[in-house]
Amino acid sequence: MYGMPSGPKARFLCDPNLGKLARWLRILGFDAEYMRHESEDVVRRAIESGRIVLTRRRTMAARPSVVVIVQDRVADQLMELGRVCDLSSGDPAFTRCSLCNTPLQAAGREEVKGLVPDYVHATRETFARCPSCRRIYWKGTHYQRACDRMKSILKGCRP
Repeated sequence: MYGMPSGPKARFLCDPNLGKLARWLRILGFDAEYMRHESEDVVRRAIESGRIVLTRRRTMAARPSVVVIVQDRVADQLMELGRVCDLSSGDPAFTRCSLCNTPLQAAGREEVKGLVPDYVHATRETFARCPSCRRIYWKGTHYQRACDRMKSILKGCRP
């Protein structure tokens, strides 16, 4: 049983020391906001809105809906978080912008022509685009490596 109520649509707020963790949670399909600067107001609003706050600050350990992350490496941080939250229940992987957290939208090949390398345009059929920051995504050589890494990490998450 997981110690933190997370459910299928767990949403997170990562403190300024957990930027890589926020990025990987987004890759896993979770809504993971990143707080660039410490703000007690932002933390309070996040908790009130149902977000789980992830922090490195041990002084916040006693607060409800706060998980203190002690590990340094992002893979270890994901495993640590996976012991208290169900990380297998997010939206499908690769459905959020890893930079700005916005859900991605499908983009046609012609829409991205000239915006991606010619080789990528010629060899890939499907693309996704962030409607907020306009970044374009496709399943390149990194895709399978990222999937394999996530599977390995999530396997180690069981409590």
